[in-house]
Amino acid sequence: MNTEIAIQGSYGSFHDIAAHLYFGHDATTIPCDTFKESVDWVRAHPQGFGAIAIENTIAGSLLQNHHLLKDSNLWIIGEHKLRIKQSLVALPGQRIDDIGEVHSHYIALLQCADFLGQYPHLKLIETDDTAKSAYEIAQQQQRGIAGICHADSARKFGLQILAEGIETNKHNFTRFLMIAHKDNPAATRAHDLCNKSSIVFALPHEEGSLSKVLTILSFYNINLTKIQSLPIIGHEWEYQFYIDLKFHNYTRYTQAIDAIRPLVSDIKILGEYAEGEQTI
Repeated sequence: MNTEIAIQGSYGSFHDIAAHLYFGHDATTIPCDTFKESVDWVRAHPQGFGAIAIENTIAGSLLQNHHLLKDSNLWIIGEHKLRIKQSLVALPGQRIDDIGEVHSHYIALLQCADFLGQYPHLKLIETDDTAKSAYEIAQQQQRGIAGICHADSARKFGLQILAEGIETNKHNFTRFLMIAHKDNPAATRAHDLCNKSSIVFALPHEEGSLSKVLTILSFYNINLTKIQSLPIIGHEWEYQFYIDLKFHNYTRYTQAIDAIRPLVSDIKILGEYAEGEQTI
């Protein structure tokens, strides 16, 4: 059976690249316009998967995606950390001096601000997606217009790479979560192959409530790799905490979860999985 993965964005996008790196190059990606559409697609396809960005080392967490995952009742089965590399691309036979406009997602334009600042004649045009911008340049044969995207996207669409590695920060990574129905066979992983977990819970608005939870997790040798608080809508000054845990002993991990249950409310495990690879 062909593996299908819903992604936000188009073919050649960073979601597309991360999905293929995790599931293999024979997998088929299903482009969606929004994160919600990609999650809804997975919910409607019990044998399907999704790849969804959750945090970036520069921009931080994608806050809306935490809520999306919690409310979807889908299961995190894995992760992949992808280095964000950007290239200036255009139709073949052109030089940077021939380019008048650069089209790309506004974040990509910001990521390449130092490079673009060297060419004050370039007009920057914000678009919805890096790869889609490159695709439109190729399909519409737009000469004098360049895009910013991953080099793989340029090669996929038959574009020339005018400059590669133009991002200002060379240590920019995005972490993608792979999701599926909990009863999907791929979501069943032997406990000895898991060393990470993502959970969410609420805490009472009391002094030291979070500190007590963290003390218990430390006692069980559980390492927090991420903690993100988000307000609970309709409950002023109350927060949910999304936490990523890393552990070496699954039994100790489950004991830690049981130990914090009396201190929290609405606790939910979003997934148990193996720490993902990091693509340089």
